[in-house]
Amino acid sequence: MSKAGVCILAGGEATRLPGKLTLSVGDAPMLVRVYRNVSPGRETWLSVKGALPEEIAKHVDAPRVVDRWPLRGPLSGLLSTFSEMRTEWVFAVAGDAPFVDAAFVDRLEAYASPQYDAIVPAHDVDARRIEPLAALYRREAFLREGTPVLLGGQGALRLVIDRLRARFVPVGEDPVFENVNTPADYDRIRTVLS
Repeated sequence: MSKAGVCILAGGEATRLPGKLTLSVGDAPMLVRVYRNVSPGRETWLSVKGALPEEIAKHVDAPRVVDRWPLRGPLSGLLSTFSEMRTEWVFAVAGDAPFVDAAFVDRLEAYASPQYDAIVPAHDVDARRIEPLAALYRREAFLREGTPVLLGGQGALRLVIDRLRARFVPVGEDPVFENVNTPADYDRIRTVLS
Protein backbone atom coordinates (compact mmCIF):
# COMPACT_ATOMS: atom_id res chain seq x y z
CA MET A 1 0.00 0.00 0.00
CA SER A 2 1.30 3.47 -0.82
CA LYS A 3 1.26 6.00 1.98
CA ALA A 4 -2.14 7.35 2.92
CA GLY A 5 -2.85 11.00 2.26
CA VAL A 6 -3.97 13.34 5.02
CA CYS A 7 -6.99 15.64 5.16
CA ILE A 8 -6.87 18.23 7.93
CA LEU A 9 -10.25 19.75 8.75
CA ALA A 10 -9.76 23.48 9.25
CA GLY A 11 -13.16 24.85 8.29
CA GLY A 12 -15.29 24.51 11.40
CA GLU A 13 -17.20 27.34 13.00
CA ALA A 14 -15.42 27.14 16.39
CA THR A 15 -18.38 28.75 18.13
CA ARG A 16 -17.15 27.85 21.64
CA LEU A 17 -13.59 29.07 21.02
CA PRO A 18 -13.42 31.41 18.02
CA GLY A 19 -10.02 31.58 16.34
CA LYS A 20 -8.79 28.42 18.06
CA LEU A 21 -6.71 27.25 15.09
CA THR A 22 -4.52 30.36 15.46
CA LEU A 23 -3.95 29.87 19.20
CA SER A 24 -0.37 29.10 20.15
CA VAL A 25 0.32 25.46 21.02
CA GLY A 26 3.96 25.07 21.91
CA ASP A 27 5.93 27.03 19.33
CA ALA A 28 3.26 27.38 16.62
CA PRO A 29 -0.40 28.12 15.94
CA MET A 30 -2.51 25.02 16.57
CA LEU A 31 -3.26 24.26 12.90
CA VAL A 32 0.42 24.62 12.01
CA ARG A 33 1.31 22.16 14.78
CA VAL A 34 -1.23 19.61 13.49
CA TYR A 35 0.10 20.05 9.94
CA ARG A 36 3.71 19.56 11.07
CA ASN A 37 2.76 16.52 13.13
CA VAL A 38 0.95 14.56 10.41
CA SER A 39 2.30 15.75 7.06
CA PRO A 40 5.90 14.46 6.84
CA GLY A 41 6.17 12.20 3.81
CA ARG A 42 2.45 12.35 3.06
CA GLU A 43 0.26 14.16 0.55
CA THR A 44 -1.60 16.57 2.83
CA TRP A 45 -4.67 18.67 2.03
CA LEU A 46 -6.70 21.15 4.07
CA SER A 47 -10.48 21.44 4.17
CA VAL A 48 -11.25 25.14 4.72
CA LYS A 49 -14.18 27.53 4.66
CA GLY A 50 -12.15 30.36 3.13
CA ALA A 51 -8.74 31.99 3.28
CA LEU A 52 -6.46 31.01 6.14
CA PRO A 53 -5.09 33.68 8.48
CA GLU A 54 -1.62 34.81 7.37
CA GLU A 55 0.08 33.46 10.50
CA ILE A 56 -1.08 29.99 9.43
CA ALA A 57 -0.97 30.26 5.63
CA LYS A 58 2.75 31.11 5.53
CA HIS A 59 3.61 27.87 7.39
CA VAL A 60 1.27 25.41 5.67
CA ASP A 61 2.29 24.31 2.19
CA ALA A 62 -0.74 22.20 1.30
CA PRO A 63 -3.57 22.42 -1.23
CA ARG A 64 -6.79 23.83 0.21
CA VAL A 65 -10.33 22.89 -0.71
CA VAL A 66 -13.22 25.16 0.20
CA ASP A 67 -16.19 23.24 1.53
CA ARG A 68 -18.88 22.81 -1.16
CA TRP A 69 -21.65 22.54 1.42
CA PRO A 70 -20.96 25.28 3.98
CA LEU A 71 -22.15 24.87 7.56
CA ARG A 72 -22.82 21.13 7.15
CA GLY A 73 -20.12 19.89 9.49
CA PRO A 74 -17.07 17.71 9.03
CA LEU A 75 -18.74 15.30 6.60
CA SER A 76 -19.13 18.01 3.98
CA GLY A 77 -15.51 19.10 4.43
CA LEU A 78 -14.25 15.54 4.06
CA LEU A 79 -16.38 14.89 0.97
CA SER A 80 -15.25 18.14 -0.66
CA THR A 81 -11.57 17.46 0.00
CA PHE A 82 -11.57 13.69 -0.65
CA SER A 83 -13.08 14.39 -4.09
CA GLU A 84 -9.93 16.35 -5.01
CA MET A 85 -7.39 13.93 -3.54
CA ARG A 86 -6.04 10.88 -5.37
CA THR A 87 -4.54 8.61 -2.69
CA GLU A 88 -6.34 5.31 -2.07
CA TRP A 89 -6.49 5.91 1.69
CA VAL A 90 -6.87 9.22 3.54
CA PHE A 91 -6.29 9.93 7.22
CA ALA A 92 -8.85 12.47 8.45
CA VAL A 93 -7.82 14.66 11.36
CA ALA A 94 -9.29 17.69 13.08
CA GLY A 95 -7.24 20.88 12.96
CA ASP A 96 -7.64 21.20 16.73
CA ALA A 97 -5.99 17.87 17.63
CA PRO A 98 -2.42 18.89 18.51
CA PHE A 99 -1.27 15.46 19.76
CA VAL A 100 -2.11 13.34 16.72
CA ASP A 101 1.14 12.58 14.90
CA ALA A 102 2.67 10.62 12.03
CA ALA A 103 3.35 7.61 14.27
CA PHE A 104 -0.37 7.38 15.01
CA VAL A 105 -1.19 7.52 11.29
CA ASP A 106 1.37 4.76 10.70
CA ARG A 107 -0.24 2.70 13.46
CA LEU A 108 -3.66 2.85 11.79
CA GLU A 109 -2.17 2.32 8.36
CA ALA A 110 -0.81 -1.05 9.52
CA TYR A 111 -4.44 -2.27 9.70
CA ALA A 112 -5.36 -1.18 6.16
CA SER A 113 -6.25 -4.08 3.90
CA PRO A 114 -8.56 -4.86 0.96
CA GLN A 115 -11.31 -6.12 3.27
CA TYR A 116 -11.75 -2.75 5.03
CA ASP A 117 -12.92 0.70 3.98
CA ALA A 118 -12.27 2.42 7.31
CA ILE A 119 -9.82 2.00 10.17
CA VAL A 120 -11.38 3.76 13.15
CA PRO A 121 -10.03 4.15 16.69
CA ALA A 122 -12.50 2.91 19.33
CA HIS A 123 -12.37 3.57 23.06
CA ASP A 124 -14.47 0.54 23.98
CA VAL A 125 -14.86 -3.03 22.77
CA ASP A 126 -18.28 -2.52 21.20
CA ALA A 127 -17.16 0.62 19.31
CA ARG A 128 -19.76 2.94 20.82
CA ARG A 129 -17.15 5.64 21.47
CA ILE A 130 -15.09 6.17 18.34
CA GLU A 131 -12.75 8.80 16.89
CA PRO A 132 -14.01 9.48 13.34
CA LEU A 133 -11.77 12.56 13.05
CA ALA A 134 -8.58 10.61 13.74
CA ALA A 135 -9.39 7.76 11.37
CA LEU A 136 -8.24 6.27 8.09
CA TYR A 137 -10.70 5.95 5.19
CA ARG A 138 -10.58 4.33 1.77
CA ARG A 139 -11.25 7.48 -0.25
CA GLU A 140 -13.56 6.12 -2.96
CA ALA A 141 -15.67 4.11 -0.51
CA PHE A 142 -16.05 7.15 1.74
CA LEU A 143 -17.18 9.29 -1.20
CA ARG A 144 -19.62 6.58 -2.35
CA GLU A 145 -21.20 6.08 1.08
CA GLY A 146 -20.82 9.58 2.51
CA THR A 147 -22.42 11.53 -0.33
CA PRO A 148 -25.91 9.99 0.07
CA VAL A 149 -25.73 10.52 3.83
CA LEU A 150 -24.98 14.23 3.37
CA LEU A 151 -27.46 14.74 0.52
CA GLY A 152 -30.09 12.95 2.61
CA GLY A 153 -29.83 15.74 5.17
CA GLN A 154 -27.61 13.92 7.66
CA GLY A 155 -24.10 14.85 8.70
CA ALA A 156 -23.00 12.33 11.29
CA LEU A 157 -19.75 10.60 10.42
CA ARG A 158 -20.97 7.58 12.39
CA LEU A 159 -23.72 7.09 9.79
CA VAL A 160 -21.07 6.90 7.07
CA ILE A 161 -18.85 4.56 9.09
CA ASP A 162 -21.83 2.26 9.66
CA ARG A 163 -22.15 1.95 5.85
CA LEU A 164 -18.46 1.08 5.42
CA ARG A 165 -16.55 -2.11 6.10
CA ALA A 166 -14.92 -0.75 9.23
CA ARG A 167 -12.14 -2.15 11.38
CA PHE A 168 -12.29 -0.70 14.88
CA VAL A 169 -8.89 -0.43 16.54
CA PRO A 170 -8.89 -0.43 20.36
CA VAL A 171 -7.14 2.64 21.73
CA GLY A 172 -8.33 2.97 25.32
CA GLU A 173 -8.05 6.51 26.63
CA ASP A 174 -4.98 7.56 24.64
CA PRO A 175 -4.20 11.28 25.18
CA VAL A 176 -3.50 11.61 21.44
CA PHE A 177 -7.24 12.32 21.07
CA GLU A 178 -7.22 15.48 23.17
CA ASN A 179 -8.68 18.32 21.15
CA VAL A 180 -9.54 21.93 21.81
CA ASN A 181 -13.15 23.11 21.83
CA THR A 182 -13.30 25.40 24.87
CA PRO A 183 -11.01 27.78 26.76
CA ALA A 184 -10.67 25.08 29.47
CA ASP A 185 -9.51 22.56 26.84
CA TYR A 186 -6.93 25.05 25.60
CA ASP A 187 -5.64 25.69 29.14
CA ARG A 188 -5.31 21.92 29.70
CA ILE A 189 -3.37 21.45 26.43
CA ARG A 190 -1.01 24.31 27.29
CA THR A 191 -0.39 22.82 30.73
CA VAL A 192 0.49 19.44 29.19
CA LEU A 193 2.94 21.10 26.78
CA SER A 194 4.64 23.32 29.36
